[in-house]
Amino acid sequence: MNILVLEPYYGGSHKAFLAGLISHLPCSCDLLTLPAHSWKWRMRLAAPHFAGVLATDPRYAGKTYDRILCSSLVDVAALRGLLPLNLRATPLLTYFHENQFAYPMQVSEPRDVHFGLTNLTTALASDRLAFNSRYNLDSFLAGCGELLAKMPDMSLAGYGEAIRAKATILYPGLDFSGIDSCPQERQTGRPPVLVWNHRWEHDKNPELFFRTLYQLDEQGVPFGLIVLGESFRNQPQVFAQVRERLAERIIHFGYAEDRQEYCRLLCQGDVVVSTANHEFYGIAVLEAVRAGCRPVVPDRLSYRELFAPAFRYEDGDFAGKLLVAMEAGRLVEDEAHSLTNRFSWPELADGYKGWLAAQG
Repeated sequence: MNILVLEPYYGGSHKAFLAGLISHLPCSCDLLTLPAHSWKWRMRLAAPHFAGVLATDPRYAGKTYDRILCSSLVDVAALRGLLPLNLRATPLLTYFHENQFAYPMQVSEPRDVHFGLTNLTTALASDRLAFNSRYNLDSFLAGCGELLAKMPDMSLAGYGEAIRAKATILYPGLDFSGIDSCPQERQTGRPPVLVWNHRWEHDKNPELFFRTLYQLDEQGVPFGLIVLGESFRNQPQVFAQVRERLAERIIHFGYAEDRQEYCRLLCQGDVVVSTANHEFYGIAVLEAVRAGCRPVVPDRLSYRELFAPAFRYEDGDFAGKLLVAMEAGRLVEDEAHSLTNRFSWPELADGYKGWLAAQG
């Protein structure tokens, strides 16, 4: 198949997803992308921008494709009306990495419902949809319902059924090769090492994690700490506090620029933790589990799809579950692989092939 990919936020997990897709599917892909910043501008205007490029750039002008694949940051309804005539009959498929109804906002920033409405019209205008988790699809439809219940003297009867009928759940494939090739060099008799490898933002609820570690520290419970993940200018204050307060426990603290170093650090861990209030999928935890870390995750969000109840904690029981996991220790290799194999690209590629090739 000959596929045109439109990605206005080409970075991070979006970029890694496309790299995996292209390398594991028997198709030819042309990528039309924009750098990963200014997401609001991208969502508003990427569609007319891409349509203009496709009409005027010699690399694309007059070329036809079997499919057009967009991320959910493309306004597909606008794109369909603006595409050059030679592309308007091409099936449009949209992959939802996230949705703007459930996406976390900055504490001081009100939610602009128009971005959610753009997601809704994108879903209605697309020929087929894929969501990266059941939680993503369900929270999207719930957000649509809450907003449309406020709509005056208009009706979108049957929109939910129409969206569900053309939607499927396709987990983003993961490349575990870097982790699998990492040497397992571990000290015997050392205390358990806890791993935090999430964005340094409030929606990941770092306060609960570090507050619990303060309690363990005061009780004299032995542990080491590896803190990874991307940090930003306006990061929660707790990160500066923990660096000083738990200095003697810290093995690594900060973003790992090098992928090989990131994998090496994951392989040093025994337990990986999520205390997230928001998660559409959970790539960071799955990578750490592949490296042998025992997961401790909340019994909600996308984690119910990823891990059995034994690895999940109810609100209010995080400290107890963490202590149990620390005592149980690191996963053996067979267990780590059995928990993660189904999320690898080799296991998921056929699902993507079927989704892209389907008619209608």
